[in-house]
Amino acid sequence: MSTLGIVSILYGVYILMKLYISVMQAGFVAKAKDGKPVLMMPSKFFKAGRYALKRERIAIVEALVEYLLFIFWMGWGLRWLHGAIDIEDPLLKSVVFIDLLVAFNYLATLPFDIYRKFVLDEEFGFNRSSPTLFLMDQIKIALLFLTLGSLVIYGVSWIILHIENWWFWGFLFLFLLIILINMVYPTLIAPLFNRFTPLEDRELEEEIGELLERSGFKSNGVYVIDSSLRDTRLNAYFGGLGRTKRVVLFDTLLEKLERKELLAVLGHELGHFRHGDIYKNIFMLGVLFFALFFLLGHLPPSLYEAVGLPPEAPHSVIALFLLLSPLFFFFFMPLINFVSRRNEFEADRYGSELAGRGNLRNALLKLVEENTHFPLSHPLYIFFYYSHPPILERLKALGFQEGEDGTEEALREELESDHR
Repeated sequence: MSTLGIVSILYGVYILMKLYISVMQAGFVAKAKDGKPVLMMPSKFFKAGRYALKRERIAIVEALVEYLLFIFWMGWGLRWLHGAIDIEDPLLKSVVFIDLLVAFNYLATLPFDIYRKFVLDEEFGFNRSSPTLFLMDQIKIALLFLTLGSLVIYGVSWIILHIENWWFWGFLFLFLLIILINMVYPTLIAPLFNRFTPLEDRELEEEIGELLERSGFKSNGVYVIDSSLRDTRLNAYFGGLGRTKRVVLFDTLLEKLERKELLAVLGHELGHFRHGDIYKNIFMLGVLFFALFFLLGHLPPSLYEAVGLPPEAPHSVIALFLLLSPLFFFFFMPLINFVSRRNEFEADRYGSELAGRGNLRNALLKLVEENTHFPLSHPLYIFFYYSHPPILERLKALGFQEGEDGTEEALREELESDHR
């Protein structure tokens, strides 16, 4: 069997697995949403189930479109695009080729983003973005890719063209670039999409400062972003590396959580810092990127020839990198997520020690309710896709005991008992 035949079979298995997992999840949620409510009022529980079910049905269609795009590119598209671009400079041709490939895939999948934002999220009350704002965001993303992305493509192409064992130096170049992006993201990239303002609540800022000091976390500020301009969901994160680290709070989070609950959420995030989780994640990503580049560097020329690309051309390598990387990373997702789930438990434990177990528990309960997150999932779906432990497991680890009937009244009694 040819190399292209083997790759095609593997990609087909990958898509079939995605479809099977989504079908199992959809069936599980469809049945569970009509059953005994968990952590929510019956109406809210049913609504969250409907939302999860509709998202999964979209994911099924997306997987089919992904497979059609793969067949298109590997069967005919790469050959056609290579012949259509009449540019002699191999570096410039590489940039144009990859830019067009990415643009085509982006346009082919954009309808899913539009549907999720303006149909599904609108139906369930999440969306606050306007078509104009959404369009402006897409234009910014496109401009960022055309400028910074094209420079990256040029750099990788130059390495492939001029350096022996390019796969190693290409990996090193991209890996260091990922670290750099993590450092500059909160100060240079994120402000292009959200307005960052210093936290105005001085008392809360002092409490956050004390929390950071107890954890040994040095930040260049606590900022609030206008996430409510686009979405109603709640979140917070620590962005950046080194001196660029900053605390970022969604304005929706400030609206919905009490002060102690907010500090508990930040305590959880500080747990990731305290345990070095971000560096562990960067290390894992580096190992996977190294393995992927090693495979790309040792693909047989027959595979390139089968799809109509010259093996020595930089754009040939980058194109296969983009098309095959989803297949590669999918099979490592269970391992990555297993490690991530363990880290989340440890971060919960640290956050509860910093700000109180009851406060973190109450914050998680509010996040589930406000984000309309369906609390139940099929085990296979959890195994492949959950980077966080199921919410019930997290709550039980924090001492939560659900009422016998699972109703909202039982939940409220639990919340009130922690405030007393």
